[in-house]
Amino acid sequence: MVNTLDTRFRPFEVKRKVRESATITSFYLAPVNPGDWRPFEAGQFLTIQIPDPNEGEPLVRNYTVSSAPSEAGVYRITVKREAALTPDMANGIASCWLHDTVEEGTVINVDRPRGAFKLDKASQRPVILLSGGVGITPTISMLKVLVKEGDRPVWFVHACDGAAAHALREEVRELAERRSNVNVHYCYRFPTDEDAKAALFHSTGFITRETMQSLLPLDDYEAYMCGPPPFMQAMYDLLLSLGLEKSKIAYEFFGPASLLSPSRPKKEADPRLDAALVSPEAESTGIEIVLGKSNARFGWDSASESILSFLESQGIEPAFSCRAGVCGSCVQGLISGDVEYVQEPLDAVPAGRILLCCSKPISSVVLDL
Repeated sequence: MVNTLDTRFRPFEVKRKVRESATITSFYLAPVNPGDWRPFEAGQFLTIQIPDPNEGEPLVRNYTVSSAPSEAGVYRITVKREAALTPDMANGIASCWLHDTVEEGTVINVDRPRGAFKLDKASQRPVILLSGGVGITPTISMLKVLVKEGDRPVWFVHACDGAAAHALREEVRELAERRSNVNVHYCYRFPTDEDAKAALFHSTGFITRETMQSLLPLDDYEAYMCGPPPFMQAMYDLLLSLGLEKSKIAYEFFGPASLLSPSRPKKEADPRLDAALVSPEAESTGIEIVLGKSNARFGWDSASESILSFLESQGIEPAFSCRAGVCGSCVQGLISGDVEYVQEPLDAVPAGRILLCCSKPISSVVLDL
């Protein structure tokens, strides 16, 4: 493993490497220095360094922790090998390196857990854990917490191609057997005759509205979902169609949020807004967020988690991916004003630029947006 001078990354040894399905493998990571292990919450991810095939600076990738927060001293990441789909495409650099090169005893550089996709343990609502493919990684961590720490009803719904691609099945079964109000449903897209004979699934094809209506409670509940973008789009629309409020749908995937709702018209800032117009919120806080390209002005809401979440609440959809200061997708030009970072970015942010996902204004700001 390429050494790094970045002290945020610490060496972790791969203690176990376990095949979970035909394409998915788990890696158990323990710190070389035991003091480098940090607590995490179910749903959060690790950032790890990957050697650059061209011998440049290490690459960074994010992988959700699939172990339980109570399993102190070790992190488990569960990774799908992303092989090229066609001859003209490249294999996934990081996932193939992990699968094909990394063995037990390999040392990997790992940054602390990050991420805003977390189980709300204070809530008492029934929970829907909804996953597609390797998106099972955060939902199984959440399931472990729910089974151990409370008695909330849980519906664990997972979709994949078939038994050969189905990871962590036995682990889910053992967890579900501990509580009578944990309900499990598997949907196989391409089940084999052997899958059917062994009764390994409950429905086929895609998760439908009818399937969800037959499973879900009629009362109040909240949903956590993770999977590839097409799965996320379909499930997000389905849950909304069933009457679930947006605020009760939490999700994780590394892509822009607008992918979840491409069919809905995007609210653009109105370039005709008068430069002197100040919203009531701005008058009360004294801080504005101004979009430099349209001169649209918004009064900052101090309850917002970040500039990104604030802009989304106004109908503006900047590009983003990780929401944790890791990927750099939400970087924007800062024309004027000052911000503070509520979460330390993984890399230094150049002067005149900010990361929207982890910053808040400390004065009125004008963005090159």
